Amino acid sequence: MLTVLRNRTYRHLFTAQVIALVGTGLATVALGLLAYDIAGAGAGSVLGTALAIKMGAYVAIAPAIGAVADRLPRRALMVGADLIRASVALMLPFVDQVWQVYVLIFLLQSASAAFTPTFQAVIPDVLPAERDYTQALSLSRLAYDLENLFSPALAAALLSLITYNWLFLGTVAGFLASAALVVSVVLPKPVAPAQPRSGGVYAKATAGSRLFFSTPQLRALLALNLAVAAASAMVTVNSVVYVRDHLGRSAAQVSLALGAYGGGSMIVALLLPRVLECVSDRTVMLRGALLLPVVFAGLGGLTAAGTGGWRWPALLLTWAAFGAACSMVLTPTGRLIRRSAPPGERTSAFAAQFSLSHSCWLLTYPLAGWLGATAGLQSAVVALGVITLAAGLVAVRLWPSGKQAPAEHEHTDLHDGHPHLVDAVQVGTGWRHSHSLSDGLHAHH
Repeated sequence: MLTVLRNRTYRHLFTAQVIALVGTGLATVALGLLAYDIAGAGAGSVLGTALAIKMGAYVAIAPAIGAVADRLPRRALMVGADLIRASVALMLPFVDQVWQVYVLIFLLQSASAAFTPTFQAVIPDVLPAERDYTQALSLSRLAYDLENLFSPALAAALLSLITYNWLFLGTVAGFLASAALVVSVVLPKPVAPAQPRSGGVYAKATAGSRLFFSTPQLRALLALNLAVAAASAMVTVNSVVYVRDHLGRSAAQVSLALGAYGGGSMIVALLLPRVLECVSDRTVMLRGALLLPVVFAGLGGLTAAGTGGWRWPALLLTWAAFGAACSMVLTPTGRLIRRSAPPGERTSAFAAQFSLSHSCWLLTYPLAGWLGATAGLQSAVVALGVITLAAGLVAVRLWPSGKQAPAEHEHTDLHDGHPHLVDAVQVGTGWRHSHSLSDGLHAHH
């Protein structure tokens, strides 16, 4: 898997991603402590509102960036986003009012909503070979999971030596290093859309979403996003409740439960590059989604059990299974979007995925917390489990199996070496091959 890091451009971009993730993790810990200093016992409310603002910024800003991304240099866009994030992190230690926290969090997450989809759209151009791109997706999944484990540990170690305000400077350094690494490489020139976009700002901002709703497997991805959001919300929101209240374990063991979730995700991310060489994305992603309600059923049995020392290892296994199933869905997502979106529309497609997936989390996070707190954990398990089952079945129904009748057709808008042309024959200025027309590359047929 690490052979893909021999590509200098990708190596610098991946390193930028990792450093920025660590900086973000440090800021998350510091922000919690800052909220407590400002609001005291109301810190939970402050953080909950900040999380809602974060998701709202993701949902609103990413499509707007997708509307103008084709008119902006991608490197300048990513560097500008990093500089904005660094500036906001530099101001956070000096705030003393709750509203100031909210404004800065909105600016910080808006910049992230500009950086992340652009970064995701660049990688397929940097690594056009399918095998290399798959390895890059697995490395990205590993980076997210390792950040969830490493950043809190690093923050705890640093807090034994310095005050939390200094953690924000670590965040600033991370974003500045990310910007420097992006500047250090020359990005491939993006492919222009085969047909220039028409319409006003709204039409351009919704182009990616309209691509999702018009392409069968991307419609299925919307349902898969909801299934993953329901499972991850259960883990993120209610881990502390399960560990501390339901099982009576120590606070330190909350991190072990979250680590089990990350461990399950990392194991799958390591295995998938080989698996995807012989198994289709559809098979892996749908099986991952359908595994989630099975795990919820097991969690329901664990929740109903009143006593027993077996419940703690069972919870760790359950959380690891959640992580593995979510990774089965999330890791190949980039491959699916890459194959389904025309090259000139990739940034819009990734921006739409970023926005629509976070819309699902914006729904499931408060649902998991509200149900767990007011109706009990078992009610939360049942409700979120039903959501994963329904979403998984909808995804199966929406995603074509690939058994439709093939149609012979020609491409003139894809570059040489594009993974979609692996079995095509060059004919004049285009490439001709035959298969079912069920993705965004064939919207004009």
